[in-house]
Amino acid sequence: MSLGVPEMPAPDYPADVRARLEADAKEIIGRYPDSRSALLPMLHLVQSEEGHVTRTGQRFCAEMLELTTAEVNAVATFYTMYRRKPSGDYQVGVCTNTLCAVMGGDAIFDSLKEHLGVGNSETTDDGKVTLEHIECNAACDFAPVVMVNWEFFDNQTPESARQLVDDLIAGREVAPTRGAPLCTFKETARILAGFPDEREGAVAASGGAGPASLTGLRLAKGETEAPKVVSPRDAEEEA
Repeated sequence: MSLGVPEMPAPDYPADVRARLEADAKEIIGRYPDSRSALLPMLHLVQSEEGHVTRTGQRFCAEMLELTTAEVNAVATFYTMYRRKPSGDYQVGVCTNTLCAVMGGDAIFDSLKEHLGVGNSETTDDGKVTLEHIECNAACDFAPVVMVNWEFFDNQTPESARQLVDDLIAGREVAPTRGAPLCTFKETARILAGFPDEREGAVAASGGAGPASLTGLRLAKGETEAPKVVSPRDAEEEA
């Protein structure tokens, strides 16, 4: 904004959209004893409408929660799950934290940047895929991990990741390694706002940690494996 030029007020939603969002917002606010506690799911709600948190969405949240737009903006710009600009139907995140990186995450990310012709946090021209590098997904025993709209695709390679984004762009069905069936980013945002997940099999679907992650839990429970005897190399050769 230029100095001395007042910022234009955010436009409002069309009347039908506003009425629908108000009904959803009142349901969300009713879950909390203090209305301002509803801000996080409210931001997911407006994100489900346009695919990112717009100035209109922030103004709507402020009005419904009796907050200032500055208060809403401070929260919307703090959390990375809220997008500040238009993004794709599928948020493809490649973990580039330490373990995933050394297991191939960096190579996957570089491969997808070249394959899609986009950089970090950029979207393909068709609006299908937004690529980003992400922090640890707490799935290190499945490294390297790619997430699509926060669903897991484990043990990826540059080749499998390229095939994954090609399938997403072509509209072919893809299935996460574990967890619920895949849906669009807007649909994901509405679920995160606290509304029922209507995907078939979503409730029954489940994911789990791999053996490496569960080792500490087994030890804490006193479940120990039999010790492994490692023979000297010469003895193995003689045997």
